[in-house]
Amino acid sequence: MTIIDLFRYSWKSLVRRKLRTILTILGVVIGIASIVVMVSLGLGLRAQSMAMIEQYGGLTTIEVREGNGNNSSGKGGGKDEKKDPTAGKLSDETVDMIRNMDHVEVVSPVLTFECVIKSGSYVYNCYEGYGYTLEALRSMKWDFNEGDFPKDGEPLKFVYGNMALQNFVNSSTGQGYWETNVLPDIDLMKSPLFTIFNTEAYYATQGNNDQLPDSEGGAEATNTAPPKKYLIPTAGVLYGNTDDDYRNYSWSIYCDIEALEKVLKKEYRNKAIPGQPVKKNGAPYKKMFYNEIYVRVDSVEHVLDLQKQIGDMGYSVESNYEWIEETQKQARSQQAMLGGIGCVSLLVAAIGIANTMMMSIYERTKEIGVMKVLGCNLSDIRGMFLLEATIIGAIGGVVGDIFSVAASFIINAVTGETTSVTPVWLMLMGFGFAVFVGMAAGYFPSKRAMELSPLAAIRNE
Repeated sequence: MTIIDLFRYSWKSLVRRKLRTILTILGVVIGIASIVVMVSLGLGLRAQSMAMIEQYGGLTTIEVREGNGNNSSGKGGGKDEKKDPTAGKLSDETVDMIRNMDHVEVVSPVLTFECVIKSGSYVYNCYEGYGYTLEALRSMKWDFNEGDFPKDGEPLKFVYGNMALQNFVNSSTGQGYWETNVLPDIDLMKSPLFTIFNTEAYYATQGNNDQLPDSEGGAEATNTAPPKKYLIPTAGVLYGNTDDDYRNYSWSIYCDIEALEKVLKKEYRNKAIPGQPVKKNGAPYKKMFYNEIYVRVDSVEHVLDLQKQIGDMGYSVESNYEWIEETQKQARSQQAMLGGIGCVSLLVAAIGIANTMMMSIYERTKEIGVMKVLGCNLSDIRGMFLLEATIIGAIGGVVGDIFSVAASFIINAVTGETTSVTPVWLMLMGFGFAVFVGMAAGYFPSKRAMELSPLAAIRNE
C-alpha cells in the first residue's frame, strides 16, 4: 500500500463511524484547547508583569548611587568622606568610567531638584524634579499626550507627568485636587508657568518657617529677599489621563540636565546649589555632583554582570534584575500549574483515542484477517491504525488551536487587558502535542491488530 492508499483507507474508516470519530476528536479538542488556553494565561500574566517592570524603570536599566566605601580605592565613600566631602560622590568622571564599560548603551547623570511653580493663584510645590541628558530621556521611549522632549541646545523646558496638575493648590483657599476633586484651570502647554528654584528663600518670604530646617522665627524670614522667578515653557506632557492613570513618571517633572545646570548656576551664583557638597570654608565646588547615574544596558543578559562591575567600584547599584528573576520564577510555576490542569483533559482524550482504536479493531477483526490472508504487509496494517489515530489527533489539534485563539480573544475582550497571550509557537506546540498523543494512543491498538492470527481473525464473529 502507498501512503495515499493508507490515508484513503483510514479516512473512509473514520467517516464510516462518524459519531464515534466526532466524539473522540471532541475530546482531543477540549484537551488541546485547555492546555493552550492555560499556558496562554500564564504567558499573559508574565507579559503583564514584564510590562509593569518596564513601567517602573525598565528591564535593562541600572540605577547607580553613592557607595558605602567597601572598595579598596575608597571611591565609594565611607571614612574618606570626613576628609573629602566629595568622596563617593557621583561626578562626570564616574559617568565616563561607566560609559566606557562593555554593553553600556546609554548613560546619564541624574540631577534631582525641588522648585515651586506658580500659575495665577495656583502653586505647585514640586519635590520630584529630575534632570537627565536628552539621549537618556529619549531612550525611555515614553509617549506624550502633547508635545515632545526638548530639542538639543534649547533653553530649559519642562516635561510634566500626566498627573502633575493634581499637585497645584489654590493659594487663596489652600485647597487643591485632593480636597475638591477638581483639577485646576491650567493648560500646562499654554498657561504661563513661573518657576522658583530657590525654595528656601521662597518659603521664608511666605512665612512658612516650618519648611526651613534652620529657621528661628518670622522676624528673620521677613528680611529675606524675594527669589527670582523663571518663566519656564513646557516641552510636553507625558501620556496618561490626569485622574487615575498612575505611571512611574506621573507626578514628576523632567528636563535636560545641561539646561538645568545653567539655570541653577545662574540662580546660585557664588553659592552652593542645594544638595551639592561644599568646601570647609563653605565655598561651592566648581564641578557638579549628581544624585544618581542612569544606565541602560544593551541586553537583559548583561544586566547582572554590569551591575556587579559597578558595585565592585564601591557604588550602590540597583536594578529590576532580582524582580525579573522572581517574576519569571513565579510565571514558570503558574504556567506549569495551568499546563498541568490542561494535561489532565488531554490524558482523558488520549484514553478516548485508544478506546476508539481498540473498538475499531474488535469490529474489524475479520477484515484484518482477510487482509493478512491476501498478503497485506503487517507494517501496512499497523500503519493504517496508527494513521487513523494520528488523523484524529491532527484534526483535534487544529480545531483545538482555533478554539483556544477564540477563547483568548474573548478573555481579553472581557477583561479589557492582555490577560491571555497565544503566540504562534504555542499553537504549533499544541498541534504537535495532539499529533503525538494520537500516535501514542494508537500504537498499542495498532500493534494488537498487527499481531492478530489470520485464521482466528477470519473465524471471529
